[in-house]
Amino acid sequence: MADSMDLVQQRVQEELARNLANATLRPAGASEFFCLSCGDEIPEARRRALPGVSVCVTCKEISELKGAHCKKAAP
Repeated sequence: MADSMDLVQQRVQEELARNLANATLRPAGASEFFCLSCGDEIPEARRRALPGVSVCVTCKEISELKGAHCKKAAP
C-alpha cells in the first residue's frame, strides 16, 4: 500500500513529465505580430525566440501570475 510520500513523489514525477511534454510540444507555426490579449506589437526578438508565440511578455507574465495566485487559493 502506498503511503503519502509515495503519492507525493508520483505527483511530482507526473507534473515533471507534463511540463517536459508542454515544453517540447510548443507550436512551430508562425508567431503573431500583435498580442492576442492586448493588441500591442510583439517584438521580433520574442517572435524568433519562441516560434508560435501569440502574446506579449507583459500579458504572459500576467497570465502566469494569475495562474500562480489561483493555485495558492485552491485547497
